[in-house]
Amino acid sequence: METDTLDKNILNTLIENSRLSYRQIAKKLKVSVATVMHRVNRLEDVQVIRQFTTAIDYEKLGYDVTVLIEVRISKGKLIEIEKKVATHPNVVAVYDHTGPFDALILAKFKTRAQMDQFLKKLQAHDFVERTETMLVLNTVKEKQMLV
Repeated sequence: METDTLDKNILNTLIENSRLSYRQIAKKLKVSVATVMHRVNRLEDVQVIRQFTTAIDYEKLGYDVTVLIEVRISKGKLIEIEKKVATHPNVVAVYDHTGPFDALILAKFKTRAQMDQFLKKLQAHDFVERTETMLVLNTVKEKQMLV
């Protein structure tokens, strides 16, 4: 989908604060409320905007263990395993990627014991050949990028 400068400005404004009203966005960008409403609706219709959400500090909620887990999956079962793993409530993201592993999982846990239980369940899946887990020591940046 083609986007112009106004679409990008609306998206960036929403990334910074999705609670702003159409009126507030229009005032900030010096356009009409109807223009903002039309543009946001169009961006939703083509699923550029998939949902409006809140940025949460998970550490303040007790999720002190963040891990990146690389997974090697055999026999062409990549998508099947990824879909299964993606349903787990502690899994934040699942990515296909290049390199010696097939997938990367980003997950957050309250305790090491929860992480250990997740890893053992993951490793018990048929077609999971190997995992490599990296503990995140410090998150320097974690937010949506501006467009």
